[in-house]
Amino acid sequence: MSGGEPRTLAGPALLVALAAVIQELGAAVAVGLFVALGPVGTTCARFVIAGVILCVAVRPRVRAFSRDAWKATLALAAGLSIMNLAFYNAIAHIPLGIAVTIEICGPLAVSVVLGHRRIAWLWALLAFVGVALIAIGSAGMGPTDIRGLLFAAVAAAGWAGYILASARVAAVLPRLDGLAVATLIGAMVTAPLAAFAVDMSALWNWRVLAVACAVALMSSVIPYSLELISLRSLPPGTFAIVTCLSPVIAALAGWVILDQQLTWAHYAAIVLVSVASVGAVRTALPGDAPYSPPLDHG
Repeated sequence: MSGGEPRTLAGPALLVALAAVIQELGAAVAVGLFVALGPVGTTCARFVIAGVILCVAVRPRVRAFSRDAWKATLALAAGLSIMNLAFYNAIAHIPLGIAVTIEICGPLAVSVVLGHRRIAWLWALLAFVGVALIAIGSAGMGPTDIRGLLFAAVAAAGWAGYILASARVAAVLPRLDGLAVATLIGAMVTAPLAAFAVDMSALWNWRVLAVACAVALMSSVIPYSLELISLRSLPPGTFAIVTCLSPVIAALAGWVILDQQLTWAHYAAIVLVSVASVGAVRTALPGDAPYSPPLDHG
């Protein structure tokens, strides 16, 4: 029986890895929309399409939402909107692998600050060294690159807030009910910004619309489905460890899809932050804050 358990977990773990690959490929494809829609328009289009699909699939019972449920959902929508707006603005200026590496420091910070073990600060230090290497590897960068790094830092903060809000939503609502409604709220929040910043008539070009649908499916709907299936039999700790490889997957996606070349310092930073994330998961106590990345990020 003990020999069968690893094989039993291998399938769900591969589903999580596949979800991460599809999600990062979706982020790489989203860069292609920036010419037509810009980062804000791309965020709005993704929210609209993903929100509609989720609400049709989940059919959230909005009338049954309590006041606490609405507060938690609005907080979730705020974290979701900040995270995605900042992330898309980040990858408009810096390589995808670097943006995801900085962004994942958000949930790592939540794990460290709300954790109960001193060793967690060792992982925080390791991640800090990784971020410092990103700065070293970006020596001589211009204002555009600095703007991208700052957006990535905001995305990390948004991701941290999303995790805290997601935990609250999970306590008062079925998980996807809150997420479906929060995604639609994100669409409503970003729509005025998109209307102001982008010529929304571009969205009615069938090629642009097709790519926007692909981004929504690859960045949200498909990963949701794969991760939820895997979580039925995969321990949360194992799930978190696999998702900690997102920076590595993002760097590969940026290289293959966008031909983004990184420096040795950048690659070293990606490894250090990934190792720190895995270490934070493996050394967490049962009562520590959950580190598992949410079902929607960048």
